[in-house]
Amino acid sequence: MASKKREIQLQAVINNQSLWDEMLQNKGLTVIDVYQAWCGPCKAMQTLFRKLKNEVNEDEILHFAVAEADSIVTLQPFRDKCEPVFLFSINGKIVAKIKGANAPLVNQKIITLINEERKIAAGEMVRPQYHEVAFADSDAEDAGEAAYESVEQVYSIVIIKPDAVVASKVLEIKDKIINAQFVIEAEDKRLLTEEQVKYFYSQLADQPDFEDFVSFMTSGLSYILVISQGKEQQPPWDKSDPNSEAEPKEPWDDQQETARATGMKQKLESLQEYLERQNISQFCDVEENITNTKFIDVFFPDLKRMKSIKVEKILALLRPALFHERKEAVLNIIEDEGFKILMQRQIVLSREEAETLCKEHENKDYFESLIENMTSGPSLALVLLRENGLRHWRQLIGPSTVKEAEEYFPQSLCVQFAMEGLPVNQLHGSDSLEAARREIKYFFPPQNTIALIKPHVTQEQREDILKLIKEAGFDISQMKEMLLTEEQAEKVYFKIKGKDFYKDVLEILSEGPSLIMILTKWNAVSDWRRLMGPIDPEEAKLLSPDSIRARFGRSILKNAVHGASNVQEAMDTINRMFEEFVAENTEEN
Repeated sequence: MASKKREIQLQAVINNQSLWDEMLQNKGLTVIDVYQAWCGPCKAMQTLFRKLKNEVNEDEILHFAVAEADSIVTLQPFRDKCEPVFLFSINGKIVAKIKGANAPLVNQKIITLINEERKIAAGEMVRPQYHEVAFADSDAEDAGEAAYESVEQVYSIVIIKPDAVVASKVLEIKDKIINAQFVIEAEDKRLLTEEQVKYFYSQLADQPDFEDFVSFMTSGLSYILVISQGKEQQPPWDKSDPNSEAEPKEPWDDQQETARATGMKQKLESLQEYLERQNISQFCDVEENITNTKFIDVFFPDLKRMKSIKVEKILALLRPALFHERKEAVLNIIEDEGFKILMQRQIVLSREEAETLCKEHENKDYFESLIENMTSGPSLALVLLRENGLRHWRQLIGPSTVKEAEEYFPQSLCVQFAMEGLPVNQLHGSDSLEAARREIKYFFPPQNTIALIKPHVTQEQREDILKLIKEAGFDISQMKEMLLTEEQAEKVYFKIKGKDFYKDVLEILSEGPSLIMILTKWNAVSDWRRLMGPIDPEEAKLLSPDSIRARFGRSILKNAVHGASNVQEAMDTINRMFEEFVAENTEEN
């Protein structure tokens, strides 16, 4: 209770417009932490604020406040933003803002403004003519991100067809779209329903082969992209603002940042025309200039939230000393902070791997001893999943060195789990989403397995199973729905062809279409078998009650799902069922 009381005294709580207006009556400097209701104020900065408050020790000069953007009309432009924002008010005038929990930058700005206030009070300088920072919803020139939101109200939808997915054209198409400086606002891969296909292609409904086309579009996995283009002129976020300071940008996602940062160049052609010129329009269909949100809602009913809060997958690593001594304590904190551990493995790093991970320390005196420590025993590598996971993990673990963490982030895990004689952070985290993808692929090399959802599973149950598959960290690399003839069934069940019950299996499979997938993940074969559960649903309910067969199986034959027993069987089945599939960088054994 005492600590909470100190926090309230340190930062005034502003949660409505009248309190905001009252706060602007403060004399001197007020530092305002603008936060979202769903995530709360930035706790990592409170130690710095308390330190500055004690050092300044002048209540009339320095004040701190937390302001909930969701409840204050003035702060509407900051709603649905995942990045912390700090505003600096001098005598009720917002004179600067800083994006991100950048303690050194915030510290420097506060000290600079306080020193100016002291000199002004002493008559040593004239008050500067600050340009007030504009963040209200006004016109495009002054509204910043608010104007950006209005630009994004016009979208295009791109559907990459099943045959293009099978032919591994998705990455090529996405790269070309991004390189042309269109922005992919949202994407998903899924098996389209008949209703979705008929809605999107309603203009083709009178064509004689439309039903065949619908069957084709629902036969395999498609990619759906929501694309925005922006205005022809330089967008508002590209204009310099002398009073706006931002945390030095990290390449959260290099491709998307490039598309935004260079400003949308004037385009003399539409997205459709561009795809035609790139000779890839035959692989995808485009619906341009969509302003009807109901059309987008068919595929992305929660587009606004998807854009503002992204579920991100990152790599974390506990160095050997920490893994050996405090593993459970760290894992408990990870789960308490809302991360889901998708994968974990112990690994002894080679010298080359250790040098790569510790490259930022290579010119330090302790580099050699650090490498010796990193290769002295097993480290624990983790794949973590969370909304805005990259930024949250980086803030949670703190800076790369203990010295910097103790000065600016004493509550960080870097300080909490510091090891005697080791000056660096004992936890590693990906520094960008691109780096996370590379590191995850390196430490958790992907493996493919075959998965089949049987005909007796209802559409609703199928959706539930697909959700469980995604939540377990699997990537659905390929998918197709088909009625398994005896010839097709043999490609999947070739191991049991001579068994007495094989005819019963064929009869079950003939009842309707099955959904066949390639699932990709590190250790995919054994993880899929674990997620399926025992063959007999009754046994599964006892031994693995959360498994798919326990929840959706009816009997041994109608046990909902099927999978390969080992890597070789998985690859053999994939080669038979997905002849066009190209396995890139997958484990062979």
